[in-house]
Amino acid sequence: MCGAIALALPGAGQPRSRYVTGRVLYNLGRVTTYATLGALAGLLGQSLRMAGWQQSLSIASGLLILLLVAVPERYTGRAAAAVGLDRVLARLKQTLAYFFQQHSVGALYMTGVLNGLLPCGLVYLALAGALSAPGVGGAAVYMGLFGLGTLPLMLALSLTGQLVPLPWRLRLRQAVPVVATAMAVLFIVRGLGLGIPYLSPQLPAPAAGPNAAPAPMTMCHDSAAH
Repeated sequence: MCGAIALALPGAGQPRSRYVTGRVLYNLGRVTTYATLGALAGLLGQSLRMAGWQQSLSIASGLLILLLVAVPERYTGRAAAAVGLDRVLARLKQTLAYFFQQHSVGALYMTGVLNGLLPCGLVYLALAGALSAPGVGGAAVYMGLFGLGTLPLMLALSLTGQLVPLPWRLRLRQAVPVVATAMAVLFIVRGLGLGIPYLSPQLPAPAAGPNAAPAPMTMCHDSAAH
């Protein structure tokens, strides 16, 4: 989430109710985008689970989170430029600047929607977890709750300015890789199916296909009796 945008939102001098409403809508715009991205991640995850890759998906999600933690941002930026995402990002920033210059509450909502699409390591980590969420709806709710979890601090930041002192912001930033690594390990352990209840349950074997040989029938009476 971009705190700089939250701090620079337009609307100074507006009536208090309109000022607060605009900032609430801005944050709800972010939540809307996160939930939509979660639904897309859930759709992908559901397709992979239907292909029988449920455990592999959980392990892959954990490895992806570790990769996002380990790889410096400058390298991820270069990778994005190599596949042309830098042009998409430039267009996104132009559209964001247009809505940022408007002064309606609807424009602030659209600013939040577009801000949710900006590169953000925390959002990427949450999306990696959404891949393993149960179904499209579950992934959307997962990401929606992630967005709502950020709302109190981001709303307070946009209303009061530098609410959180710099030392605390640095500590929160330093804690992100630790939390993300613990989350990654949890996904990997769950995917291994170690038979640990709740933590790493053993998944049932996939159902036999239509060409599988039928199971042998057990006779109720001994054939020698006939």
